[in-house]
Amino acid sequence: MAEIEHFVDPSEKDHPKFQNVADLHLYLYSAKAQVSGQSARKMRLGDAVEQGVINNTVLGYFIGRIYLYLTKVGISPDKLRFRQHMENEMAHYACDCWDAESKTSYGWIEIVGCADRSCYDLSCHARATKVPLVAEKPLKEPKTVSVVQFEPNKGAIGKAYKKDAKLVMEYLAICDECYITEMEMLLNEKGEFTIETEGKTFQLTKDMVNVKRFQKTLYVEEVVPNVIEPSFGLGRIMYTVFEHTFHVREGDEQRTFFSFPAVVAPFKCSVLPLSQNQEFMPFVKELSEALTRHGVSHKVDDSSGSIGRRYARTDEIGVAFGVTIDFDTVNKTPHTATLRDRDSMRQIRAEVSELPSIVRDLANGSITWADVEARYPLFEGQETGKKETIEE
Repeated sequence: MAEIEHFVDPSEKDHPKFQNVADLHLYLYSAKAQVSGQSARKMRLGDAVEQGVINNTVLGYFIGRIYLYLTKVGISPDKLRFRQHMENEMAHYACDCWDAESKTSYGWIEIVGCADRSCYDLSCHARATKVPLVAEKPLKEPKTVSVVQFEPNKGAIGKAYKKDAKLVMEYLAICDECYITEMEMLLNEKGEFTIETEGKTFQLTKDMVNVKRFQKTLYVEEVVPNVIEPSFGLGRIMYTVFEHTFHVREGDEQRTFFSFPAVVAPFKCSVLPLSQNQEFMPFVKELSEALTRHGVSHKVDDSSGSIGRRYARTDEIGVAFGVTIDFDTVNKTPHTATLRDRDSMRQIRAEVSELPSIVRDLANGSITWADVEARYPLFEGQETGKKETIEE
């Protein structure tokens, strides 16, 4: 699991970067659609927040970022949806909750949860530690607010719990409005409620505690932050990436490959001499060292076998690109080599000295394969061969 805990002012649930993701279009499966038997609908994220489908822009921002992350690592946008929790699924303290779900051979599975957990988390921590976990916000002008707090009957609590009375008093002093209101309902309905502190349980009745409401002038406002919590199931995400990126070459069922985006491919590039000819080896060594200096993880495959078989072998493990050292590399100056794209199997030719930076930029996403094809000539076949090399 991996989680983000983003704290936000409950009165200002607006994210300054929401516009960066507002124009994303993604499949949303709202609670209303589930109840009425409708399907997930593709919506612009900004419209979903404006129409109240998603509760606020902070939650909307993280849904957008989750979408960008999942699609960047290789999950298909057409097999990804965000499903809203229905009322009977949602925790009593949550304002809104969405699950990113991916379609796999097992059906739709949850891979990321994104919940607006209101003030529940910090309130629980505050009660357990007896330390108020609040943020102070200076007010431009003093304001009068309604205050809700427990009013304990020290005598009754002391009589009932003696030396433990101090624990009870400390606990009641740090409770927030959400919790107090919830306990007040229990007090009115059942005449009692139970608290737990320091590993001990205490039952409080109406004669031990009341709820007091009054007005107070504030110059600094204390805020219990709400928490937006994206929670990532890493194992499920990895499985989905494997399933969504597994392909079979058209016309050849024996040739399979993983189309991992270069940013997550274990090896960004393979270095392949055309054959085991020793004339290729200095170029292989030079290129491998240059790729290492550029921070590019790569694999050298100088084994026997045809170049086509070795291409297929690296495709099977998802290597994103392949550099081939051939006779034109040896015979011509400036020295050039081919760069092959795994998914399209198209190749370009570029100078050996340029290739490490090209692969690095492809791997980190600063350029695309289309950018490379626009800049360099497509490779259609080498112009020189082994015989010319020997004669020279």
